[in-house]
Formats: sequence, structure tokens, C-alpha cells
Amino acid sequence: MYLYIGMTENEIFRALADPTRRAILDKLATGGMNAGSLREGMAISQPAISQHLAILRQANLVREEKRGRFVHYELDPAGLIAVVEWLARYRAFWPSRVDALKQVLKDMDP
Repeated sequence: MYLYIGMTENEIFRALADPTRRAILDKLATGGMNAGSLREGMAISQPAISQHLAILRQANLVREEKRGRFVHYELDPAGLIAVVEWLARYRAFWPSRVDALKQVLKDMDP
């Protein structure tokens, strides 16, 4: 299991719970950018985007690199390991549950 120093699974999920932070991650998944570029198309202030980025950095989901006057942000895929591991614990249940749901729906058909 991957260890996050100072970061619990709950804190990672808390960071992912916010729709704005998920939107930021979606943008970063297409490539790295600075905070100004991340704000484009979002109704969010510069201080708010900085706060969201700080939470994502603390959760090891985003990394930053200073480039001249700007800070460049990138998605840190390693930070998603805890999420993948959590989901993997339940993966074995999915096929049987889907099959059971299909049977229920089939039984409901007149």
C-alpha cells in the first residue's frame, strides 16, 4: 500500500469532494498550466483558486513548479494511488452487483 506522509485517505477524499477542485483536476489532466489559465471559464477569484490549489497540493494530487514569475501546476497521478487502492478493495463486488441489478430489471419487465 502506498503511504502518504501526513495525508490520510479521508483527507484525499475530502479534497476530491469539492466540485471546483474536481474541475481543476479535469483541466490539469489535459496538461499543466498556471493559476490564471486554470481560472479561465470558471467563476472563481484568484484567492479562491489559490486556496483550492493549496488543498490539492496538500492531498498530493497536484504538484507545482516555479517558472519565472508564474507557478506552473500539474496533476500528480501518484496522488490518486490511494483512490485507486480504495476502489480496488470493492472491485470484486461490482460484477455480481451488476448481474444482480440486471436480473432485477429483467424481472421487472412485463
